[in-house]
Amino acid sequence: MSTIAPDRTGVTTGRTEVTTDRTAVTTEQAIEGSQTIRLAPNYWPFVVPALVVVSAVIVFPWAFTLWMSVNRWTLGQSRSFAGMENYLRLASDPRFWESLVHTLTYTSLSVAAPMFLGTVAALIFDARFPLRGLLRGVFVMPMMATPVAVALVWTMMFHPQLGVLNYLLSLVGIPAQEWIFNANTVIPSLVAVETWQWTPLVMLIVLGGLASVPREPFESAEIDGANAWQQFRYLTLPMIAPFLMIALIIRTIDALKSFDIIYAMTQGGPGTASETINIYLYNTAFSYYDIGYGSAMAVVFFIVIVALSFILLMLRQRSQWNDAEGK
Repeated sequence: MSTIAPDRTGVTTGRTEVTTDRTAVTTEQAIEGSQTIRLAPNYWPFVVPALVVVSAVIVFPWAFTLWMSVNRWTLGQSRSFAGMENYLRLASDPRFWESLVHTLTYTSLSVAAPMFLGTVAALIFDARFPLRGLLRGVFVMPMMATPVAVALVWTMMFHPQLGVLNYLLSLVGIPAQEWIFNANTVIPSLVAVETWQWTPLVMLIVLGGLASVPREPFESAEIDGANAWQQFRYLTLPMIAPFLMIALIIRTIDALKSFDIIYAMTQGGPGTASETINIYLYNTAFSYYDIGYGSAMAVVFFIVIVALSFILLMLRQRSQWNDAEGK
């Protein structure tokens, strides 16, 4: 009896240890299972509010605009289904085509001028000289002003009798100009205001590209005898081309939908000389109360913007592909 008791005790102890180990393993598995459940959060409570906001702010207004564009609807009169009548009416509307020409002209000039001047300004401010930081801040200030305030200030400057611009011209013997009060000069005058305000944006984008350009190729080019123009043409310009495309896309979309400066300064005048699609659309919907026709115009204009944006994005992708092949 005395020899068997220790063995039984040992067996009992071993069983106790095995049971303890199994309990420990079960506890560890339970802890891991609970951690696994905690590491699988549900994101839908965060996504649903965003989807609701997007639907309310973007999807529903566009769906409602499409619905209005296929209806004959003038405020104060009964609404009736018109089908494609409003879109066919656009094709035969000379004022719409005139506004389209004004839009493309205004957009082309409002993109080309800031792109050129902004690139030149970026090259200047990329160099090191005294007070460079202060001058950069001064140069960016027009971009910080609201477009309506800019329009009001420039309207006073463009005044034929009281404007400061004609006074400055008189100092050098140039006759006074009518600026925004003449059909031949109104669009160039508006483009000058747009250029003054948004050239700093292009400068900032190009400056970002210049800051990322490596200096080793330029040192090698100087050793090989390349002049400043050759360095810019064959080194700087290809390296900052993606940044120029970004600036081009932003400026094109912004110029296409420009409304506040034009409306605050000319309201599309004199006559219809500066009436872009945005101004014509606004007058049609909110001055003539032709909601259906104005909605059709908005849909067509949206398609134009999307098509131009797609073309610009394709050009950007192609330039990146070419850069990758060149490397």
